[in-house]
Amino acid sequence: MLYENVCIEAVSHILPTEIVTTEALERWLEPVYTRLKLPPGRLELMTGIRERRLWPRGTRVGEQSIHTARKAIQESGVPAEKIGCLIHGSVCRDYLEPATACGVHAGAGLPSTCQIFDLSNACLGLLSGVLQVANMIELGQIEAGLVVGTEDSRSLLETTVAHLNSDLTLTRQSIKPQFASLTIGSSSAAFVLTHRAISRTGLRLLGGEVLANTQFCHLCRSDEEVRSGDSMNTDSETLLNEGVDTARRLFPVFLSRLGWTRDAIAHYFCHQVGKAHQKLLYQTLELDEAKNFGTLEYTGNTGSAALPTSLSVGLEQGICKAGENLALLGIGSGINSVMLGLAMTKDWKAG
Repeated sequence: MLYENVCIEAVSHILPTEIVTTEALERWLEPVYTRLKLPPGRLELMTGIRERRLWPRGTRVGEQSIHTARKAIQESGVPAEKIGCLIHGSVCRDYLEPATACGVHAGAGLPSTCQIFDLSNACLGLLSGVLQVANMIELGQIEAGLVVGTEDSRSLLETTVAHLNSDLTLTRQSIKPQFASLTIGSSSAAFVLTHRAISRTGLRLLGGEVLANTQFCHLCRSDEEVRSGDSMNTDSETLLNEGVDTARRLFPVFLSRLGWTRDAIAHYFCHQVGKAHQKLLYQTLELDEAKNFGTLEYTGNTGSAALPTSLSVGLEQGICKAGENLALLGIGSGINSVMLGLAMTKDWKAG
C-alpha cells in the first residue's frame, strides 16, 4: 500500500488519572503470592511496567472516546462537518449493538453524511482503522476521517486478581497464562487524517504493509462471552516468539515497499507488551533500540491505544523533526502485523 494524498492531522490521547502501581497490584495479590511463594517485585522485573491507569468505575468507553474525538478534532483544526468517516477501533466497546461509533458520532457532533462503524482487530484496531480511512481519502471518497478508541482495563484487572486469589488449584505453572492480564492498562487515543490538499501538519502517511499469521489465533483469547471480556488466557511465551517472527517476516517487505533502509528511520513506535517483547523484537529486526519511543513503564499494555498513545506523546514532546521518517510497528493477537511509514515534512504543530 502506497499513498500520495494522505496526511495525519492530529494524534491525540487521554490517560486516566487513577494510577495503580505494580507494587500496589502485588499487594492486592498477597494471598496467591504467599501461597505459591512468589517473590514481590517479579511482575515489574518481568514486564518493565511500573504502573498502569484505570478509568473511573462505571465509565463507558464510548463516553471517553467522545472526549478524545473532540480533542483530536480541535487539535487538527479540521471542521467537524468535513469528517466523512468515523471508525471506533478499540477492543473494548459499549454494546454488541449498536456500534459504539454511533454514540461517539452523536457526542462528537459529526455530520449525518459521515460513515460510521466499529472495527475490531485486537491491538491493531486503530491502525487498521487508519488504513481504512486512508484508502477512502486516497480514492477521493472523503476529505477527512477520524479513528478513535478507548481501552478500559479495570474489569479485566480486578476479575483476574479475584480469580488468582481465590482459585486454590493454581500452581506456579498453571498461573502463567493469567499474568498477561496483569499488564493491561487503560488509555484513549485518536487519529484525524486528511487529504494532503488541506493538511496543515504535512505529516504524510506514505504507506505500509500487513501480514496475517492466523494459525496462532488461539494464543491469546478473551472470555467467550464478548459482552463481558472479564477474563483472558494468554500463552505469553509462544505469542511473544510467534508475534516477533511475524514481524521479522513482514519488516523487509515493509522496507522494500517504502524504499527505506533501517538507517532511513529516525523513530520507531511499537505496540507495547513488555520489555522482553521489546528487546526480542529489536534484536530480531536488527534495529537500534535507542530509536524506540514508548510509554510502557507508566501505561502498561493499553491494547489498540498503546502505539497511538506513544506516538501522540512523542509528537507532543517534540522528538520528531522535519525531514525524519517514522515507523509504526504493530503486532496484535491473531496473529496480525501492520507496519506504517510516516514522513515529517515539517516540524509538528497541531492544535
